Amino acid sequence: MKFTPQLQKATLLRRYKRFLADVESASGDVFTIHCPNTGSMKNCWVEGGDCWYSDSGNPKRKYRHTLEICTTPDGALAGVNTGRANALVEEAILSGVVSELQGYESLRREVRYGEENSRIDLLLSGADGDCYVEVKNVTLADGAQGYFPDAVSARGAKHLRELQKLAESGVRAVLFYCVQHSGIETVQAAREIDPAYAEALDSAVDAGVQVLAYRANLGAEGVELVEALPFLP
Repeated sequence: MKFTPQLQKATLLRRYKRFLADVESASGDVFTIHCPNTGSMKNCWVEGGDCWYSDSGNPKRKYRHTLEICTTPDGALAGVNTGRANALVEEAILSGVVSELQGYESLRREVRYGEENSRIDLLLSGADGDCYVEVKNVTLADGAQGYFPDAVSARGAKHLRELQKLAESGVRAVLFYCVQHSGIETVQAAREIDPAYAEALDSAVDAGVQVLAYRANLGAEGVELVEALPFLP
């Protein structure tokens, strides 16, 4: 995924009201940008740390710029724009990076399914059947250990229930952790943050839901998934 134009560097002053952040440019200008992340962004940023933002080029937008990458307290990079995760995974599948999800003939996005009025992020179809792929963006880290979610996620547990029902019916169901964090080496459920999600994940895995995790390379010019990471039950 290439950024055109490439991201601009700034100093992150604060994140507030969930969707806003104040930054200071290299020239000393202070302005507010959009923060496209509904989670807590725990351990993802540090006051006064470097960050990178995109420019929509649209002067009519209330907040023309969007926060994309932050420097973590440990000096790693974290991709905080959760809206990029689905496209990153789609790109990695189509380019052959995700070896586990090859051999399908078509890919559709945001397809309705399930008993709880859900939409699957990616639906792969082929001669041997369908594969439902639910994508989650991972940025919470404690050292090299990555965790999801970074806040209680009733929506995440709902998606796991839906995937479990698919697996129990014989349909391939995949939970895909898109790791936008340069320091994460392994991924597991954040049991202390959301025990209900962790329990739902255990149940889904026992039912046959496959869990994949891939880490991204992050930079001002672009972001791409490059390597598989171990998932720890």
